[in-house]
Amino acid sequence: MHEIYEREVLEKLREIKAKKVLIQTPEGLKREAQMLARFLEENGIETIISGDINYGSCDPADREAKQLGCDALIHLGHSYMQLNLEVPTIFIPAFARVNMERILKKNLSEIKKLGRKITLVTTVQHIKDLNYVKAFLEREGFDVFLGKGDGRVSFPGQVIGCNFSSAKVDEDVGGVLFIGAGYFHPIGVALTIKKPTLAINPYSGDAIWVDKEAEKMIRKRWAQIAKAYDAKRFGVIISTKKGQLRIGEARRILELLKKHGKEGQLIAMNHISYPALEGFDFDAYVVVACPRVPIDDVENWRKPVLTPKELEILLGLREDYEFDEILGGERRKDEPLGISLKLPKPL
Repeated sequence: MHEIYEREVLEKLREIKAKKVLIQTPEGLKREAQMLARFLEENGIETIISGDINYGSCDPADREAKQLGCDALIHLGHSYMQLNLEVPTIFIPAFARVNMERILKKNLSEIKKLGRKITLVTTVQHIKDLNYVKAFLEREGFDVFLGKGDGRVSFPGQVIGCNFSSAKVDEDVGGVLFIGAGYFHPIGVALTIKKPTLAINPYSGDAIWVDKEAEKMIRKRWAQIAKAYDAKRFGVIISTKKGQLRIGEARRILELLKKHGKEGQLIAMNHISYPALEGFDFDAYVVVACPRVPIDDVENWRKPVLTPKELEILLGLREDYEFDEILGGERRKDEPLGISLKLPKPL
């Protein structure tokens, strides 16, 4: 189902003389991680598979690899993000094998409802097919635009759960076409771009307009803001994950709370979990980390949980709802369409 590039990975490990590696994998690629580990073991490289939950390229286990005495980390299922790494790290996007022509032909009538000028975005699993999709749509008479994106993404047209910079183009497009599974990414696109957004699942072939889902999510977020109306004491949660650590933003939130007569306390967590917060006596929480955390499991939080931008609404500093993104610096070049080996910067 996914391209793992075992031979290329082995060559890179031999190039850096790695004898022992840690493989980090998201939930959906655990079997591929097992296969890769078996292949590397057969070729003389000691391999450990991380059993921890992985949330994306913002969450590399390079520190854990170093603690385990590994010479390198293999980060499976995500592309490189600009971070300071502690061990050599190989990023494997794990491109999916799907029949794009079939799903595009099936949903062409729905795509046409976006208008002639459209923005095309996808997750990293389908980046390899994006030029084919663009060419197919252009043959059908569409003007297709791929946003460059910033330093948190590796390719034009790529979106991740906290960053939709590739969906932002200068052209006045009619809507956005998202290729990929799941709702969160296309809903984030719709909330950020504020254009009609059509999501096509390349595995099932189904097409869904996510605008109503986006409206539903906004209503839930306004409900959280309303629940926090009388809150006086806020726990401001920061993440110790490298790609989610936003100390400057957290300090800004503390200053805002103080200016508005409210109390704020920083709480550092690696895995942000509502049960782990039950013993605290806060009225509400602000999550200054991955924006998915306060949204995905909101029904399970007993106290109101907000993003930084939602707190600004609560404090009367903004009126319109805006999705919380983690933006990066300038992206100067595309990563290879295979694997990316990143070495630690010299001290």
